[in-house]
Amino acid sequence: MSPIRARATVAGTAFAAALVLAVPGPAAAAPAPGPEGGPRAAVAPTVEEARLSLAVPQEILRRSGFAPVAPEFGRALQRAGSYGQARRVVDRHASELWERAVDRAQGRGPALGDLSRDDDRPLYWARLGMTRELRQWQPSFPLTGERRAALLAGLERSSRGQDSMDFPERGRGDGHRGKALKRVVVTGFDPFTLDRDIRISNPSGATALALDGTVIRTAGGPAVVQAAVFPVRWQDFADGTVERTLRERLPEADLFTTVSQGRPGRFDIERHNGAWRGGFPDNENVSRTETVPVADPATQPQWTRSTLPVAAITAAPTGRFPVLDNTSVQEIPAGGSTPVVSPGGPTPGSVARQGGGGNYLSNEIAYRATLLRDRLGLDTPGGHVHTPVLEFGAGNTTEITDPAFLKNRQDIVGQVREIIEVAAGA
Repeated sequence: MSPIRARATVAGTAFAAALVLAVPGPAAAAPAPGPEGGPRAAVAPTVEEARLSLAVPQEILRRSGFAPVAPEFGRALQRAGSYGQARRVVDRHASELWERAVDRAQGRGPALGDLSRDDDRPLYWARLGMTRELRQWQPSFPLTGERRAALLAGLERSSRGQDSMDFPERGRGDGHRGKALKRVVVTGFDPFTLDRDIRISNPSGATALALDGTVIRTAGGPAVVQAAVFPVRWQDFADGTVERTLRERLPEADLFTTVSQGRPGRFDIERHNGAWRGGFPDNENVSRTETVPVADPATQPQWTRSTLPVAAITAAPTGRFPVLDNTSVQEIPAGGSTPVVSPGGPTPGSVARQGGGGNYLSNEIAYRATLLRDRLGLDTPGGHVHTPVLEFGAGNTTEITDPAFLKNRQDIVGQVREIIEVAAGA
């Protein structure tokens, strides 16, 4: 299930099957001591940040060794005597958080805590701790709202790997027996629907951490992967976070794959993406029902399409879960007024209401990435992969992990890797 699909089947069935927990709504923050004992600004946390005070996020941070990340960042901010120094603190700590999460997922560095190393949740909750520190920080020098917003934006980009997707120069073998490396872009998402179950992990985010910077073997030779994670927030997408991150990367890539969590028990290769937001609440509990907002809307198409090698992907034995070619969309046919399901894809002149991946942010990242590809005039193969829902073991309604949960995440991430290997080698 996935509000990153936002279909009725996604919004209900999957999370009912996941035995979700209700959590209390966030409360406004009171003034609190700063990292060095001084006051912090009495700034209300965001909806996402307010969930940090709940028991599960604190347990995740503690059991992963990420609990000190935000306090250490707060102490470094307190020592900054100028905006330039603060910007360097933000850049360093945000980049280190992403690198630490990637190293942890790929088995490098000390194994702090007893939480599985492939877990994406410590990165999410530690980042929110850092944004909360930055939002409430009272510097010793004048700081405009515009500059604080710039610091927050830099923290978001660097802690998500969005500004570190650096490929080797084309034609360089990079030591792989003289073969030129192919280049693959992969994106994932934060956990979401946290008010249904605060324990949730997102296998697409775990995939990004597992693959970032790795070299995979394909039938066409070695390929290096650069990955990043995106927020589950409508406004960030409207503000251009996808285009800002991918505009320079797609022309360099030989393949790109946006990834998100989809239906229970299956992978979907989504053929068509629609220009419509269906209104499902994001991680800030904000809803948007509208045409996907993009630059130059006068030339905006209702549909974009995947150019992944679907036949090769669906024919290959890539793992435990079936991999399906999903051509279905929901559309308003030309001259009509009522949405209908079209199993074979969009019909001429129709208006989008759901792409193959629904009308939530998974559809939107696929739409934006493929529209960017088309507007840049690229023929790069690319599209969207929906993973199975990452479920806890039967009967587990309280624990943050269990053996079935670990195996499910391991199998999903491993199968995404296999799908990308097939796609890059096709």
